[in-house]
Amino acid sequence: MRNTAHHRPVRRTIALVLAGGRGSRLHALTENCAKPAVHFGGKFRIVDFVLSNCVNSGVHRIGVLTQYKSHSLLRHLQHGWSFLRNEVNEFIDLLPAQQRVDEASWYRGTADAVFQNIDILREHEPKFILILAGDHVYKMNYASLIEDHVAQGGQCTVACIEVPLAEASAFGVMTVDTTRRITRFDEKPQNPQPMPGHPGKVLASMGVYVFNAEYLFSALAADLQDPSSSHDFGKDLIPAMVARGDAMAHSFDLSCVQTGPDAPSYWRDVGTVDAYWASNIDLTATTPELDLYDTDWPIWTYQPTSPPAKFVFDDDGRRGMAVDSLVSSGCIISGASVRRSVLFTGVKIHSYSNVEESVILPGADVGQHSRLRKVVVDEGCRIPPGMSIGFDAEEDARRFHLSPGGVALVTGPMLAALNQELA
Repeated sequence: MRNTAHHRPVRRTIALVLAGGRGSRLHALTENCAKPAVHFGGKFRIVDFVLSNCVNSGVHRIGVLTQYKSHSLLRHLQHGWSFLRNEVNEFIDLLPAQQRVDEASWYRGTADAVFQNIDILREHEPKFILILAGDHVYKMNYASLIEDHVAQGGQCTVACIEVPLAEASAFGVMTVDTTRRITRFDEKPQNPQPMPGHPGKVLASMGVYVFNAEYLFSALAADLQDPSSSHDFGKDLIPAMVARGDAMAHSFDLSCVQTGPDAPSYWRDVGTVDAYWASNIDLTATTPELDLYDTDWPIWTYQPTSPPAKFVFDDDGRRGMAVDSLVSSGCIISGASVRRSVLFTGVKIHSYSNVEESVILPGADVGQHSRLRKVVVDEGCRIPPGMSIGFDAEEDARRFHLSPGGVALVTGPMLAALNQELA
């Protein structure tokens, strides 16, 4: 029997990961890197989830489009994602903004970012283009999405998920008919329309699209000629395709990777400090909604070579311990107590300190007799001995960044400014 595996739609697809966003709602966490490069879950970066979805789905031709402060992201991809083999038509191409179309314009929007690389895409002769946001955390089988796109017979398919009406203004909101054709699409509406029969919810775009390649290329060329366009998929291209009747919807439930039949469909936009903190802390639950231990759908990443985590001292009042926590390699908990927290690689917690409900990024050092509660500590920070954070909201707001949900974000420059103030 002739092997037809290479004719499957997934094998004729190129995925483009849009990873150039500023992520300004994460405040100081994205001062030096793009949002997709932000650390997540103890040992990963946000972009690892969408790339792992590609590899696990069989989409092995991937382009990553970057623009804003991309150095750490590019370095991570070079170190951790170089295992695909060009010899068998697998690759991850790094596509930074480089004024390929003219010498006046960098990427002016998500659609323009794709258009500026259209010559590279044409070289690979794809049948389908998969467009992915690089800054969300979820597990999804893109092969199921692409096959559904083919079965539906549309030119464009938009993956969608139900979200609460109160959160709808942060998303593209759509209305669909009984055949799943999208009849209306509003990008970040101020007064969103709820789903029929579900007054408290809307159907929101996940920022995941599949297009027939030639159809997309034509649409991008037409959009470029429109002087009123912002050259963005959500604001311009998708609404135009909906108006032509060319766009279909794909429910996330049809392709979500779940660890059991009763497991929820997990998708998170971790674009605010509160959402980022909550999504990390959720991982400390006995059975978290996001299963990082699923060997059937592994999350790939790059991590430095580090020794095992270490817990030392077993004296009353000075016991090195962590409960309901994720503790990564290279961490040392020395006579300190850690509860319901996430410690990234190489974190050190010194004696007599207490850390609760906190997210401590790589290489941070928490001095003796410190108390942290509901804190995000940025990479490489040195918390001085005896410091308390998370117990006095007014004081936290004066010294650090305090989120609307009461999470204190601590960075190196904030600590340096505080040291100068105390000097």
